[in-house]
Formats: sequence, C-alpha cells, structure tokens
Amino acid sequence: MAVIHASPDDDLSSYIVFKSGVGHFDANAAQVFFKKFGKVETFAEGKLIFAENEQSNKQSIFKKSVSKALTTPLDQSLFARRNVHRMYFLTEGEVLLTGKGIVEQLVRPGDVFGEMAVLSEIPDVDIPAKRTATAKAMSNIKCYSLDGDEVQTGLGSQPEFALMLMSVMFERLRAQVIRFAGRDSDAKHRANRLPAIFGKSFVAALRDRLGHASVVRFSEGAKIIKEGNPGTTMYLVLEGEVAIAVGRRIIEKVGAGGVFGEMALVDRLPRSADAVARTDCALLSMNREQLITLVKSNPGAGMAMMRAVAERLRYMNSILA
Repeated sequence: MAVIHASPDDDLSSYIVFKSGVGHFDANAAQVFFKKFGKVETFAEGKLIFAENEQSNKQSIFKKSVSKALTTPLDQSLFARRNVHRMYFLTEGEVLLTGKGIVEQLVRPGDVFGEMAVLSEIPDVDIPAKRTATAKAMSNIKCYSLDGDEVQTGLGSQPEFALMLMSVMFERLRAQVIRFAGRDSDAKHRANRLPAIFGKSFVAALRDRLGHASVVRFSEGAKIIKEGNPGTTMYLVLEGEVAIAVGRRIIEKVGAGGVFGEMALVDRLPRSADAVARTDCALLSMNREQLITLVKSNPGAGMAMMRAVAERLRYMNSILA
C-alpha cells in the first residue's frame, strides 16, 4: 500500500490496510476465500468502483402500510438497480481510494478494500451503511468480490477468516487508542455505549453450551482486565455493565449482550485498555478455540462481531476527528 499526499498532521491510523504483514492477514488465504465464495469482477481504467457516501439500497416497496402506500408518492429509486455493498480482493492492477479527510491510497494486488461498508451491515437486516471513500480503477483491474451474505456463508466452513479480518481492524483500533491516550482530557467527551451484539435467546443458548464453569462474576468496581496484561479470554456480558477505560477516561460502556476483551484474544497482543465492572455483573468467558467453534457453528455471530468492531472504529474516528 502506497500512501501519497501525506503530511505530518495526517491521521494514518484509520487507513491500516488489509495486506500481508498487517495483523494476521494472509493474502493467499484471503484470495482462496474470496475466490471460493465470491465472484470475479473486472473494471476498465478510470471506472468508478464505488463512491463516498454511497448507500446500499436495502429497502422494499412492501415496507409501507397499505394506507401510507396509497397516500404517498412512489419513490422511483426503489425500482432502480439494487445496490449491495461488496468488498474486493485485488488480483491485477491498481485502485485509488480517496475521500473527505482521507489520505489518498493506492491499493495493489493482494490487498482488500471496501470492507467497512460490508462489515457494517448484517445480512437480512435493514441497516444500510454508507461508503467512507471513493474507489477508482487506475488501470484495467481484476478482482474477486463478496457481499455480506457471501461472507457469512463462507464463515460456516472457514471461521478463521473472521478472526483474520478482525485482526487488521484491531490494529486500527489499537492505533486509535494510542492517539486517544495521548490527547488532553476533553470535558465534552462522552463514552460510547456499545449496542448489544447478541440477543437474549442466543446468549442463553451459548451459556448452556459452554456450561456454568464459563460464567464468572465481578462486584462493582472490580478490575476485570488490566491494560498491558496478556489476554487469552474474551467476555460476553450476561448481567450488569462494564466500562472500558484508557487511563482515567472511559471510552466505552458494555451492557448485556455486548462483548469485550476480544482484541487480545484474536491478535494475541497485550490488553490495550482496562475493563472495570460499573455494577455487579455476570460474564460468560470464552477462549480462542471456543470463539472459532462459535463462528463455525453460527456464522452470523462472526458477522455480528465484525459489525461491532466496524462500529467501534467509526466511533473512535469520530471522537478523534
């Protein structure tokens, strides 16, 4: 990946790319995954692949009630070509990524691009995401592409792919955490409240599968994770609330159905933040092997976790902008 037009003040932490040597990204493994579960695409030199702020068209003309449908004009865009976000693995040529406030980048063979919009959406759920950059073919290019449904299908047989993608996204998050830790305190800062990733029925079933020995409890104020310590366990909140803090500042709050501690579990690096019980809480602990088994048996769980990471990245980008 070549970065151009960069100045000393540019923030490059959001633009760590999917390429060999970053996180646990393996270009050969990624190409096999894209080829097996996606499709081949070609773009001529100068062709726009996708545009910044482009949004997927996931709505339906059948969403409205009959009375509302009869009293409001038809939105002609609903009859246009259905736009579904796709992520790409480049095999030939070069692609230029540009966007508002983004350092221009050249994507080269072996790199993945366009992943944020795909991972920000859950298949079968109407939560459209916008593109954060524009991608343009700088030469005739060839690539493999995947949409969210195809990624989820692939995770059923190759769950390690989710961990590989998350490892790169976690490098981005770690870079953002370092920047956040170096900033002066901001009285206007408010911690992000992470949404529940998993529903009650899923959490109950997972709890039964892992057994009572996997449930751990902490009293209010107890430190669950310490920054800098090795991490071999991630946690799913069953009851209560947990604060994720960098230094003395809380950056995230995690409630029932949310997860934390997965970064060190995936990339096997020291913990990047503290986790403290804001209330008495009950947590379900999982190791790396259990996580892989979970994603393999329920690919939707892997997609939900990747979407949560994408949301955390967007939040960190917003407070550091």
